[in-house]
Amino acid sequence: MAFMFKHMIGGQLKDLTGGLGEEKPEGEKTEAAAKGMTPEEFEQYQEQLAEEKLERDTSFAQKKAERATVRSHFREKYRLPKSELDDTQIQAAADNVELPTELAKMIAEDNQEEESKQSVLGQLTNIQNVDIDQLKEKAQSTLEDIRQSAEKCDVM
Repeated sequence: MAFMFKHMIGGQLKDLTGGLGEEKPEGEKTEAAAKGMTPEEFEQYQEQLAEEKLERDTSFAQKKAERATVRSHFREKYRLPKSELDDTQIQAAADNVELPTELAKMIAEDNQEEESKQSVLGQLTNIQNVDIDQLKEKAQSTLEDIRQSAEKCDVM
């Protein structure tokens, strides 16, 4: 009952006094003691936490820069407008960013495929209902016919 009375009226009294005269009870421990450490151990622990946070932050920034590099590569490939956010993320990583090796291999393969598609035979493969082997055979037979007719020609 006393707890209920103190809880109901005590909160209102603290509001009226504005928390004046409130002091730490002697039984309350410091943060280091609460965790069961000496102040020196607690300080080392805090430094270690700060170092780990810094490592995580740099790793995260590196990954963000790698992703930005990939996005900028595809923006260049497909002629999309550049993003200033990607540029700032790459610059924040001190320009130590490269494309991942797997992605670089994929890009090289794509470039080879695009080069082959840009050739005449590559364009012919894109046309439906065209048999390239049949076209090659026709071209070779035509060349042989021209040679035979050239041998028969009296002028040459």
